[in-house]
Amino acid sequence: MQEKETRGFQSEVKQLLHLMIHSLYSNKEIFLRELISNASDAADKLRFKALSQSDLYEGDGELRVRISFDKEARTITLDDNGIGMTRDEVIENLGTIAKSGTKAFLESMGADSAKDSQLIGQFGVGFYSAFIVADKVTVRTRKAGLPASEAVFWESEGEGEYTVAGIEKENRGTEITLHLRADEDELLSEWRLRSIISKYSDHIALPVELQVEKTEAPENEEEEPTTTVTFEKINKAQALWTRNKGDITDEEYHEFYKHISHDFANPLTWSHNRVEGKQEYTSLLFVPSKAPWDLFNREHKRGLKLYVQRVFIMDDAEQFMPNYLRFMRGLIDSNDLPLNVSREILQDNKVTQSLRGALTKRSLQMLEKLAKDDAAAYQTFFKEFGLVLKEGPAEDPSNQAAIGKLLRFASTNTESSEPTVSLDDYISRMKEGQDKIYYITADSYAAAKSSPHLELFNKKGIEVLLLSDRIDEWMMSYFTEYEEKPFQSISKADESLDKLAEQTEEQKEAEKALEPVVDRVKTYLKDRVKDVKLTHRLTDTPAIVSTDADEMSTQMAKLFAAAGQAAPEVKYIFSLNPDHPLVKRLSDEKDEDKFAQWVELLLEQSLLAEKGSLEDPNEFIKRLNKLLIG
Repeated sequence: MQEKETRGFQSEVKQLLHLMIHSLYSNKEIFLRELISNASDAADKLRFKALSQSDLYEGDGELRVRISFDKEARTITLDDNGIGMTRDEVIENLGTIAKSGTKAFLESMGADSAKDSQLIGQFGVGFYSAFIVADKVTVRTRKAGLPASEAVFWESEGEGEYTVAGIEKENRGTEITLHLRADEDELLSEWRLRSIISKYSDHIALPVELQVEKTEAPENEEEEPTTTVTFEKINKAQALWTRNKGDITDEEYHEFYKHISHDFANPLTWSHNRVEGKQEYTSLLFVPSKAPWDLFNREHKRGLKLYVQRVFIMDDAEQFMPNYLRFMRGLIDSNDLPLNVSREILQDNKVTQSLRGALTKRSLQMLEKLAKDDAAAYQTFFKEFGLVLKEGPAEDPSNQAAIGKLLRFASTNTESSEPTVSLDDYISRMKEGQDKIYYITADSYAAAKSSPHLELFNKKGIEVLLLSDRIDEWMMSYFTEYEEKPFQSISKADESLDKLAEQTEEQKEAEKALEPVVDRVKTYLKDRVKDVKLTHRLTDTPAIVSTDADEMSTQMAKLFAAAGQAAPEVKYIFSLNPDHPLVKRLSDEKDEDKFAQWVELLLEQSLLAEKGSLEDPNEFIKRLNKLLIG
């Protein structure tokens, strides 16, 4: 028998317990859902292990979880005959939170209880939810296949530490006893527990048995009534995805989603499909309404639950979904994969590849339907997961058109910075003769909205998409056209953009007169710029810089720099507005020193508008002040 010891909780567990008890109390019923869900997982894991080690059943193959209560002791007990835990597993599962970024996540939460509740809900609290209603929790567990003498005792009052010790336990599985807080006596009722289980856990495939007391009247008046305690199965105990869709309520789908995802919010939408023919499988896919806190963490667990012929095989089977759909939750139950399938076998399996393609298309169709049927819900989705979806055009070229239909952008056609414009919306508003989709990338919506590159487009009423997410420039390097209409960055030099600026005879004359000035600026700047020319794409701005069509853009160079990678030097084309007073003043300047100062000022202004920063902002300010003074 292993010795008894007292250990301190991992600091993150202490934080989580404190936040959870105070933030989730208004929804305290979920403790039972979470503990039953864990019991169901334990049963699934035993079934899988027993495929190759049938003796793990120890002569008891009828898996279940039993819930009992003791009014005098004021306890509720959940007893399952699933896989059970070893001492090391108890310490790992009940004393620590093995999630990357946990500390930063908890530190990010403030004192607002509503906000904390939402974030805690994203985290998934599982076993620790017991402390919402209990001031002490006792666990007795034995791993299937180990002797009775290697069972483990765990107990804690949910403060700073817990006790762990070796005990004897004849039956495998885990028994959790909740010692209720002083104001939780209403839970010590068959009716109350039955109503909670019916509400949250009716869909669980594992039989849930509840303690039922039956009192029988005596045969004669002299005898006392007799009370017997039995356990009665109170849930359907049929895997929800195997049932007929027409027999499943929305509420059941909601609760099943929460069971498999440990989310607290309802999903935005779901799709339940049974496919027969060349391949036979059932899929149940959900779109969450809130992004998990670690969505962009490299170690974020993703993927679907995998079942083979209704037998649970693994959690987080990432092989069935591309990375840009990593937010999708749900399961797949295949009849075509072997029961002994491993992650390595899945990786190169043709059945897996076929299922991945089908589930990817199904997911994109779900999102398209959501966008069509409920624009507000789709905006909620895009706000939460739009950045992830934008990885799609590069990752999945074969579905690029379907992904493009789902993207949303801010544009010059709307006043809001919210991305609400679809590419189909944009195309429907294109001007007669317009054959390109125009866009601009920038560090922020404000920078994109006020860019001097927009001046000609605003003047002509041509809509431009305003892209300000960091991923946008990278996405557009792969996403080159939509519905046979090419994308065109308006911050790149292109003949089609110059053609938009119709020149009058007066402008042509003015341009000819300024040719010596252009040559003079070229001579002064030398190889600091790729070229100097005149442009009629501007109305209020004296000059802009742009990059050649085949060269790296400003935003792409910034991405390289942010990633700590060396990028080729960006050589700009410096374009002057011949109609602007400052350019005319430049052309009239005879003093070479002042001419140089004006050129520097106009170039720095252009670079500041394009890049959002200068290498030497103080020198720019001094130059500006000097020229203002005269």
